[in-house]
Amino acid sequence: MAGSIASQAVVLGAILLLAGLAAAQQTPRAPAAAAAPAPDPGCNGIQLTYNLQGREKIRPFVPDRSKQPYSFKANASVLNGGTRPLRSWSMLVTFGHDEILVGVGGAVLTGGAELPYNTTEDAGNATSFSGYPQTDLLTPIATAGDITQIQASVGLVGTLFAGPRGLVPEPLPTALTLDDPDYNCPAATNVTATMLTTCCLLTPEAEANATVPEANATDPTKSFLPRRTGDLVITYDVVQAYPTSYLALVTLENNAKLGRLDNWRLSWEWRRGEFIYSMKGAHPLEVDVNECIYGAPGQYYQSLDFSQVLNCEKKPVILDLPLSRYNDTQMGKIEHCCRNGTILPKSMDAAQSKSAFQMQVFKMPPDTNRTKLFPPANFKISGGSSLNPDYSCGQPVPVSPTGFPNPSGLDSTTLAVATWQVVCNITTAKGAKPKCCVTFSAHYNDSVIPCNTCACGCPVNRRGPTCSTTAPSMILPPEALLVPFDNRTQKAQAWAQLKHYNVPRPMPCGDFCGVSINWHVSTDFNKGWSARVTLFNWGDVDMANWFAAMVMDKAYDGFEKAYSFNATAEGNNTIFMQGLEGLNYLVKQTNMSGSDYLVPGKQQSVLSFTKKLTPDIDVVAGDGFPTKVFFNGDECAMPQRLPIKSGGFRTHLSSAFALVLLMAASALLLLQQ
Repeated sequence: MAGSIASQAVVLGAILLLAGLAAAQQTPRAPAAAAAPAPDPGCNGIQLTYNLQGREKIRPFVPDRSKQPYSFKANASVLNGGTRPLRSWSMLVTFGHDEILVGVGGAVLTGGAELPYNTTEDAGNATSFSGYPQTDLLTPIATAGDITQIQASVGLVGTLFAGPRGLVPEPLPTALTLDDPDYNCPAATNVTATMLTTCCLLTPEAEANATVPEANATDPTKSFLPRRTGDLVITYDVVQAYPTSYLALVTLENNAKLGRLDNWRLSWEWRRGEFIYSMKGAHPLEVDVNECIYGAPGQYYQSLDFSQVLNCEKKPVILDLPLSRYNDTQMGKIEHCCRNGTILPKSMDAAQSKSAFQMQVFKMPPDTNRTKLFPPANFKISGGSSLNPDYSCGQPVPVSPTGFPNPSGLDSTTLAVATWQVVCNITTAKGAKPKCCVTFSAHYNDSVIPCNTCACGCPVNRRGPTCSTTAPSMILPPEALLVPFDNRTQKAQAWAQLKHYNVPRPMPCGDFCGVSINWHVSTDFNKGWSARVTLFNWGDVDMANWFAAMVMDKAYDGFEKAYSFNATAEGNNTIFMQGLEGLNYLVKQTNMSGSDYLVPGKQQSVLSFTKKLTPDIDVVAGDGFPTKVFFNGDECAMPQRLPIKSGGFRTHLSSAFALVLLMAASALLLLQQ
């Protein structure tokens, strides 16, 4: 009898051990989401709950109690108790104790940020969590109340600080809400000292406009969120599915009017142990199979030749192929591939506004089923040029399967097995500086208004003579535009002496911009006027397929043509320009023979305007100058002054302020005489 009991105990222990190993394999490095509390019987919408499960004082122990760190564990849950499926849910949590998230299970940070994540980076806004792998929550009616299909739980582990108010009451978030405009979430209330909850209900407008058929509410394969748009959209199509692998087509589409990418780099995070077996149309930055050989894939796929595997990194970095690989039957032959990572705006070249590549992905248990398909998470995209914009990407959202035309030419469409979309938008970091700047000049003034001091930021550790980061830039003679800033000092000082301008001590720092653009008003007559645009490349890299855009608020309607650029009128105030075919390279600065300094690469064109449609335009007063300038999608720093006929300058700020400056300048000249 005793032996039987002992045998049963051994078997039970083995079962528990195997169950623990399986659970660890399914959710590596992620905190387990604890069971959510019982739902509020009065919530017939989406119930959000935050349950603080414990906190513990951790080192370092500090005398200032407000700065004492504590570890914490919490569980956040989203429960659908309504009659409408919740697709691609996102929950917003407003933390109030400088929480640092170390582990997140059952969801991902919507912005794809790395862990540990400091929630204070949200700058007073809520931290957003998106469901992964459970992106959709079905209704109780459609699932007979199956809690596994109507509820998602998010396990959180992190560090918090006591703060000036201490930890009484318990350190709970200040707000919970859904990131969904169709729902209204009242202020969360305390159920207990450690639990916060709120019930989100459909807004009257959303309820009145609901068009989801009841059949779709019960069939998750027939109801998708509408396709979204953004500055850059990544589409992840599974085109073939097998039990242990699938074939994916990844497409990058540029929708930004002025945004572009050069030598793009795409990365993501595999969340379920996947690895890349092969690729066409792109390649990984590193070919690395060590994580497969020495990890779980090597144990599961023991007969697989891993020397043929392309990449096993959890966060691979993918690059486009060069143009020479386009017809390569092994690596190329994918539509929209192989352009060295160049993605242009559609207004410039619609054919080059997309990039695409194909890859074969191997899966790991428990997903070894042809219907178990999950996209990677935490997508990031960036360009190789300093002029390329920064992007912030959301999480993948399931959408209706993409339709592909029949390759044989038949009038039919082949649908993808599954499709997800990732929307990325251009962002500007707080305090970010432009990467290009603008200078102004005119035929009625012999001086040039230069780029602003530190227009593109000043290096923290500058070498050479001390300069002022706050002194205004010095007015220049026209020929100084062709001279690097470090060689302009004598010209600027001589010009200031000739024009009786003050010379700051110390001298102002440079603009530190890789590209500068001069706008010169060339002529002004009764029926029209003209301007000359000159682009200067002060960098060490040639710029292929460059483009520029000028926002002309008052002169736009009178634009006629550019003589040495391709130029078109876009929207209601923008002139879009690019180089002519074969002349679209803005070369880097070079050391020309006979020159003591590097000479910038440059291109220029004259633009003509008519006054027929703009009879009230006052070119000399400033209407002939752009109010915004963009180069390769980046907004350039604009000068704060305008040339005027008297030989001085006019500011952008106001005509009254310009008059004050003019009077002050006149008075100064009288004193100097």
